[in-house]
Amino acid sequence: MGLSDVLRNPFSFLFSRSGNEERLAAYVIREHDRGRTLADILDDPYVRNRCSEQERGRLLDHPDVIRAIGDDMVEAARRDLASARG
Repeated sequence: MGLSDVLRNPFSFLFSRSGNEERLAAYVIREHDRGRTLADILDDPYVRNRCSEQERGRLLDHPDVIRAIGDDMVEAARRDLASARG
């Protein structure tokens, strides 16, 4: 990102997604298409080793994940994550 990009939109970093987040979203979608539950995918060592609990929560806000899995399943996973925190 160059200086002209920063000057044009100084808050663009707030809306950018990391490559890691994009890869994890693709993994979640792919595994869900294979028939795994969202809770099982989020508890997968591949996911747990690559992001924190907060990042897993943000992953549930990813538009591609929401479209692929559905709002109701994402809400259920959010409740599961919140109950795991205690």
